[in-house]
Amino acid sequence: MSIEKVKEYFKQFSREKDIIELKQSSATVRLAAEALGVEPARIAKTLSFKADTGAVLVVTAGDARIDNKKFKSKFGMKAKMLSPEEVIEYTGHAIGGVCPFGLHNKNVKVYLDESLKRFETVYPACGSSNSAIELNCDELADYSNSLEWVNVCKIN
Repeated sequence: MSIEKVKEYFKQFSREKDIIELKQSSATVRLAAEALGVEPARIAKTLSFKADTGAVLVVTAGDARIDNKKFKSKFGMKAKMLSPEEVIEYTGHAIGGVCPFGLHNKNVKVYLDESLKRFETVYPACGSSNSAIELNCDELADYSNSLEWVNVCKIN
């Protein structure tokens, strides 16, 4: 899925014009934070993991990383990242623009990590390596169709 498809997805919420398209890359937490002028922790990064029947996406704060013990306890499996090809296959987005919006693959389950709840608003990508949208946590939960808030990360 490209940024155009994410814009189309956000039309149902009348939020497509709120997508920020940057001149510079926002493909990493550091680059996104610099481009948006916010602290890196407020970048909502989407991490993609293999599951028995598809993929698990965990959206987490930019300064957080997966805690393997918590992840295994929650999901009953080891945290094994998808390959770049699998990321595109399951999400429709290339690494650097992965987001939880408008996913049509029924084998992808989205979860939000509690590390995001520290912030009034966060900035997830929108399908390209130079896009983002500012959302509060309730909006992120609604628009991503996440299944639940989880605690599977630790702050760096």
